Amino acid sequence: MAKFYARRRLSILAALTGLIASVGLFNGPSASAALPTPVSASTARTYLASLTVATENRTGYSRDLFPTWITISGTCNTREYILKRDGTNVVTDSACAATSGSWYSPYDGATWTAASDLDIDHLVPLAEAWDSGASKWTTAQRQAFANDITRPQLLAVTDNVNQSKGDQDPATWVPSRSAYVCTYVRAWVQVKYYYDLSVDSAEKSALTSYLSGC
Repeated sequence: MAKFYARRRLSILAALTGLIASVGLFNGPSASAALPTPVSASTARTYLASLTVATENRTGYSRDLFPTWITISGTCNTREYILKRDGTNVVTDSACAATSGSWYSPYDGATWTAASDLDIDHLVPLAEAWDSGASKWTTAQRQAFANDITRPQLLAVTDNVNQSKGDQDPATWVPSRSAYVCTYVRAWVQVKYYYDLSVDSAEKSALTSYLSGC
């Protein structure tokens, strides 16, 4: 009898969990960005602990050292690929340019229907990558980083929000939409870990703090 009630409690718990998940789906945005799912918070904390802490150096940086955008498939370059990936009901012309669709920017919660209102954010900015190790890479390696559609590194977001972010790291900038901060810092750490990039002390402190709440 005790086992029966234990199983019954588990069944009720499972049903409640499913109901909560369903509510989350209905409350979510109708057009949400499709950033590759970053590693879990616990994995991000492990990754962060292994990253080299070093002072950043921007000497010699130029955005031109990170070639963008490259052809991904057919006539579609990286920007066009991400716009199509992250949007809903996206229609493109023969040149792969988005002519209509809907895009939800997870940084600020805004929805747009014109591709011109969106930038493709390098979640870890190119200048930040240069500062933390990419200055030693070949041009081919920097091109791969700047056009990485596999890691959680490229995301369609509101253009002026991306411009406001600039090349800041999480010590001075995270998305204003608090519900996305955990995803953002997990992705940041994953990208830095994958590319063996360093963090500075303020950046590590901020990431540690944010991840402790994930």
